[in-house]
This record gives sequence, structure tokens and C-alpha cells, in this order.
Amino acid sequence: MSYSRRSIVPSIVVMATAALTVGMAPAATATTGIDGPALAKQLVKKVDVNNVNRHLIALQRISDANGGRRAASTEGHKKSAEYVATKLEQAGFTVTRQEFPFTYAETLAEKLTVAGADVPIIIMSYSPSTPAGGITAPLAVVPVDDTSGCEATDYAGGVTGKIALIQRGGCSFAQKQATAAAAGAVGAIVYNNVPGPVNGTLGDPAAGKIPTGGITQADGQALAGKAGASVTLDLRAFQEARTSYNVLAETKTGRKDNVVMLGAHLDSVTEGPGINDNGTGSAALLETALQLGSKPKANNAVRFGWWSAEEFGLVGSTYYVNSLSFEQQLDIALYYNYDMIGSPNAAYFAYDGDNSDGVGAGAGPYGSAQLEKTLVDYLQLGKGVPVEGTDFTGRSDYGQFIAVGIPAGGLFTGAEGVKTAAQAAKWGGSADVPYDKCYHQACDNLGNVDRVALERNSDAVAWALGVYATSTADINGVSGSSAAKAKALRATERSQQRSMTASVQADDHHVAA
Repeated sequence: MSYSRRSIVPSIVVMATAALTVGMAPAATATTGIDGPALAKQLVKKVDVNNVNRHLIALQRISDANGGRRAASTEGHKKSAEYVATKLEQAGFTVTRQEFPFTYAETLAEKLTVAGADVPIIIMSYSPSTPAGGITAPLAVVPVDDTSGCEATDYAGGVTGKIALIQRGGCSFAQKQATAAAAGAVGAIVYNNVPGPVNGTLGDPAAGKIPTGGITQADGQALAGKAGASVTLDLRAFQEARTSYNVLAETKTGRKDNVVMLGAHLDSVTEGPGINDNGTGSAALLETALQLGSKPKANNAVRFGWWSAEEFGLVGSTYYVNSLSFEQQLDIALYYNYDMIGSPNAAYFAYDGDNSDGVGAGAGPYGSAQLEKTLVDYLQLGKGVPVEGTDFTGRSDYGQFIAVGIPAGGLFTGAEGVKTAAQAAKWGGSADVPYDKCYHQACDNLGNVDRVALERNSDAVAWALGVYATSTADINGVSGSSAAKAKALRATERSQQRSMTASVQADDHHVAA
């Protein structure tokens, strides 16, 4: 999931497998509590975590040899993409490299000073830069409510010439800073509404109106008691128009009008190698594709996507979906997204396709609930691992698929969020510690992966692929019968979805709120 800072430890590469975090949760049980198609069972047996780990070792070494990062458009990403593409081509896949334009950004300065003390802050991607040395202005504290900083009336107290302190939530970061700018603010600081930092984006370069950064909930609450204090905000980033490319591959067998699609972003943030985020999802996807093969005995074709520039706002996956005609979108029965599936203090989250908890973002398009259930059943019944739902917040590459009505699902082991005591009791690990303490930092290397979580989730990736490559009957009624009827049904469902949702709600490190 987006921007990082990491310190590379060379010895980790030499002893990569041993360096992986030994799983902190109870040992996985055999898959005796669940039954499914033969293909699903075969794939689970064939996908070996040692091979998944070998791909992670490759990504680490590529990063080490190319400036310690694999960010979109850099040599590290290009070598990563060619590693994936070459493996697929050797397995008989026809590989497509889909080029697209994007705005590259790299942080130059991130500093917030209050009364001589530094407060950690993260510049939001596509934020305008301050002058060198920053801007100094009084702090204006925006009142807290459900839509803090989202409406012009929130700034009625006067923010002209001031730096606005705004609580996260209620609308996108882009809207908050634009509304503050319209009221006369010269900068914006967004603090979290839950424990942990804010790592956000304004969505695109045109959206940025004033320098904007994110801070933790604790720091924000402390600053909220210092209205009128003089603060210095120094946020600067280098931006440049560049190109990158997605890697796409599809099986040569199976129905082309009822494609099962899986994706993972391959790029890292500019600050590090991105081994958990998202080497883990990319490696699991690659090994599953290799074990499936290019000509499996499957009813449905399977398409794989390794996205680039996810860390710059889901650019690659959005470009891909938008490049498809409506008919081509209809050919995609479903989309599974795998982003961060080996966090060191792992949670076990599945995207909440049916909004069963009734909070946060709503349900996904029709079929998303079934995609969630398939993963949850496998992990809970097959592995004995409890699973919690996580909202479709717009933080990863499912975003544009959902926006056009394609059912989506996936797994996630947590990023900067903090594990609760209840979660530690059922999953193992440490309470009151982030799921990934190296999220968007230079330490997201081979030592930042929980091997047990990686193995369980890699098996789940294989299982769900095998289930839906066999039949998507529970998603769209297609079990190998009328293609035309199934396509017409999907057209109706997606038309209804479009009328209900104009866009995907965004969250913090992508089009975020």
C-alpha cells in the first residue's frame, strides 16, 4: 500500500528464509473442515511458501542492487516487472506490458516545528511544496465533528494566513485542504481520528491547493490545545511526469467471456524495498500463476495483473480498468486483490463485501459478499484462523474495479493500524503495536514478513482461484452454460451499481479521507 522509508540490512538477504518472522499466531491446521473443487485442492498442495519466499528474496536483491527501492518508473521496478514477466513467459504465458503515464513524486522535506519542538509529519502525495525553510504562521484549530474541515462553515472562526489543523474523517483529504485554502489557509495539517499516523494523498497534482501533511492522533490532539501558536511547516517534494507499466498475463484455456481476475501491486514506495508492501501479494500471485500454468483444465480463463504506481494513487490499475470497453469489463466476472498479506504483527482481514458490520464504507458490487465468504470459509474452516472484515476504503487496487461494478474481494494483514488486545488473543502477536511497524519505512525488508501469515494467505489465494476458475455460479450464475445470458445479467447488475455509486470513497494513502 503506498510511500515508504526503509533501512536495508545486507545480511538479511544472505539468510532470507531464516530472517522471516516466525509466525506469532497458533500453527495452522490441515484443510479438513472444508470441501471444494479438485482444482482448488490441487493448487493449495502445489503452492509452496518456500517458493513464494524465493520470489521475495529476488525482490529484495533487486531492490538492493537498485538504490534500495522498487518504486514505479525506477530501475528497481523495471527489474521487478521483468522478473515476473520472465517467469510467466517461461511457464508458457503470453505477457502484456501495459505502459501508462503518471506523475512521479519524491519527498524532499517533511518537518513540522511547534515552539521549537519537532512533530513528525508525512507530506501527502501531490501536495504543493512550501518554500525552502518552510512557512511560519499561527495555528488555526478547526472544530471537530463528523465532517471536520469538509465544509466552508467549519472555517468560520477565521483561518486567513494561518495553518489549519483538521481532524481526519468525513471527506477526502483533497476536499479538506481545498476547503481550507478557499477560506484563506496557507497550509493544512490533518491528524488521525484513530491511533497511528496519517499517510495520505490528494489524488492528483491538480487537486493540491496548499501544502498538506498528516500527523498522528496523539500529536494532533496535543496541538489542538495550542490554537494561535506559531508553527513552521516545511513540506517539499520533487514531481515529474513519467511512465511505468503493468504486467498482465492470462491462461490460454477457459472461457474468455467469464474471466477470473487477480491482482497485486508490484511497485514499492520511493523510500524502500516494499517486501511486505507489496512483495508478499505479488509473490503469492506469481507462484499461484506458475503452479496453475498457462493451460489449466479450468472452465474459466484466469487473468493476472501486477500493477504499477499503486503508491502514487492506484494509477496502474485505474488505467487498466479505464482502458477496457464496457463489453470487455463485462468479460471480467470478478476481481481479487492481494495487498500486504504477510505483516509481521499480522491480522487476518478479508474485504467486507456485504458490509456485515454496518459501519464504514458500504458493501461492494453484487458478488463481493460471496468472494469474501469463499476466503473466510477457507481460512476459518480449513485453517482454523478467525477472520475479521475490513472496509473497501479505496486504499488499494480494487478501487476502480468496484467503481465500474465488478465484484471484488481480497485479503489484508494490516498496515499502520494498531492490533488490539482482543486481536492479539485470537491471532497471536503484540497488542498496542502496529500490524506492520515498518509500513512505508526503509525497514520493510525480508525481516518484516510473518511466514505463517504468508503461508496461510498464499494458500487462500490458491484456493479461491481454484474455486472460481471452476465455476462462478454463486457470483453471476455462470457454471459453464449460456455465455450470452450471463453477460446480459452482468450488464444489468453493473448498470445498477453505477447508478448507486459515482466513485469509490478514498482513504488515507490513496484518494484518501
